[in-house]
Amino acid sequence: MTAFIPYGRQDITQQDIDAVVEVLQSDWITQGPTIDRFEQAVASYCGVRYAVAVANATAALHIACLAAELGTGDALWTSPNTFVASANCGLYCGSNVDFVDIDPHTYNVSVAELERKLQWAERQGCLPKIVIPVHLAGQSCEMEAIASLARQYGFCVIEDASHAIGGRYRQQPIGSCQFSDMAVFSFHPVKIITTGEGGMVLTNRDDLYEKLIRLRTHGITRDPDLMQGDSHGPWYYQQIELGFNYRMTDIQAALGLSQLQRLDEFVQRRRFLADRYNQLLQDLPLTLPWQHPDTESSYHLYVIRLKLDKIEKTHRQIFEALRHYHIGVNLHYIPVHTQPYYQQLGFLWGDFPEAERYYQEAISLPIYYGLTGEDQDRVVAVLREVLL
Repeated sequence: MTAFIPYGRQDITQQDIDAVVEVLQSDWITQGPTIDRFEQAVASYCGVRYAVAVANATAALHIACLAAELGTGDALWTSPNTFVASANCGLYCGSNVDFVDIDPHTYNVSVAELERKLQWAERQGCLPKIVIPVHLAGQSCEMEAIASLARQYGFCVIEDASHAIGGRYRQQPIGSCQFSDMAVFSFHPVKIITTGEGGMVLTNRDDLYEKLIRLRTHGITRDPDLMQGDSHGPWYYQQIELGFNYRMTDIQAALGLSQLQRLDEFVQRRRFLADRYNQLLQDLPLTLPWQHPDTESSYHLYVIRLKLDKIEKTHRQIFEALRHYHIGVNLHYIPVHTQPYYQQLGFLWGDFPEAERYYQEAISLPIYYGLTGEDQDRVVAVLREVLL
């Protein structure tokens, strides 16, 4: 039987296994020193002051919104072309959620649409408190322009960089928070590096860091300066706000710390594979990924768009044919505003037409560190057969 080629896959070495075993044999397997080391290593790589490791990127988005004091009556805006977590984090905080349509070339939030919507919202008196730009597939949004709009209209910027560790924007690492208040990474197995499950919030702001640390651990502090009254002794702590158990374990952090040592190698391989796809697919009726000149993508995904007016098959027929031949294509993403839950909130098909056009044409091809040249050739051959 022909082997199945997934769209994404982790790459685990003996070094990774040894790092995890070392922690398992140590005194700490939950809240120990390896988490601190992992946080410091990611912060150093990204050139940011603080990094806070959590259970997953959804938890990271949630506490980032809470740290920014998003609440009932506030508004959060994000891209419709993302996983639902980028929007759900606003609903968790009791806020209203809205979307900004995407750029037809990068598939990220359109800065022109964002500016237009902000002008409208200012007239209506309903400006967002938070905007979450999503770096789809590992390519950064146009963050300098978004930061300029944030200063003008007074909103907080949280980068959903779940796809993008190892990428760069204007020659700076994504996650540096040069043009944002916070940034969020995901370490799910199909991402660039993995901790099994896991996420992280990065920031340069002292006030946000202190809140994030408390929010991931039940809202508890051991800092006497933050307590009401005097400490009862070295065992004492106080819960001073409502937080969550969103902590990462030392086991996960050990895997992440080991994987981080290969991050540049992972990204270099993904870029090689993307360049190779670009060469092999250029004569087919497809729109290939376009890269903004200010960005260097980490290529978590390689997304093609079908030129359906030049193909005698439907989007679904092509997708299912690829799956039939054991090519594990996927689709990133179904526009969030079309999900039944969001339709119950009042959103409709047609609200964000560029994201909907993208959804009707997009297919994510396999791309991951362990994808061989032979496997990639097979993906291209099957795609060519299916299209032509």
